[in-house]
Amino acid sequence: MDLGLKDRAYIVTGATRGLGNATARVLAADGAKVVITGRDAGRAEAAAAELGPDAVGLAADNADPDSARRLMEAAHERFGRLDGILISVGGPAPGFAADNTDEQWQSAFDSVFLGAVRLARAAAAVLGEGGVIGFVLSGSVYEPIPGLTISNGLRPGLAGFAKSLADELGPRGIRVVGVLPARIDTDRVRELDALSGDAEAARAASSAQIPLRRYGTPEEFGRAAAFLLSPAASYLTGIMLPVDGGYRHGF
Repeated sequence: MDLGLKDRAYIVTGATRGLGNATARVLAADGAKVVITGRDAGRAEAAAAELGPDAVGLAADNADPDSARRLMEAAHERFGRLDGILISVGGPAPGFAADNTDEQWQSAFDSVFLGAVRLARAAAAVLGEGGVIGFVLSGSVYEPIPGLTISNGLRPGLAGFAKSLADELGPRGIRVVGVLPARIDTDRVRELDALSGDAEAARAASSAQIPLRRYGTPEEFGRAAAFLLSPAASYLTGIMLPVDGGYRHGF
């Protein structure tokens, strides 16, 4: 299936590793041009080099109010266009309500929530008809995850923002989508499993709750996200797509 990605230009934040990187790889492999970001310039540049000549890596912190403007300008300066953005950020600090500090909440709000809102607003201002804004969220949009209280508080609110944005941008032909990973085999998930004290047992217990009985791979997530960002998904907007092997049992 031709996704129609050739020569289209995308920004993918938090893409030096994990889910953002997996998505950027699929986009680039299908002919898209990509700007990928990470907090470390060296790692961002190295990750971009692996994707080929039509990729550029930039240091950017989603919590920095100036990042959104710089990224929009970089896409237009390097590729002369911008067709979409996938806003992916690292997960906030784990912990329970009694444990998480004000500083952890504020830091997560600035990067996970407000940073994503800024990036989406900046993209909306420059995207034309056929553009797309994607958010990497979490299964916590629908159901709280024990031990991830900050994520449980912020992700559903960001999903609400995305739904509102989809309504507002729809008349301009701009789509807004969310991708909701659950147990995908990334460094972040492995770190969370290790917090239990027995990573292997935690993984086995989680896998037993997934109908497909295994963790997903970053590549599987990347293919789903790339499809939603592509012209092949041109009539999909305002949706939240779980990429979770069936972990969410509701409709």
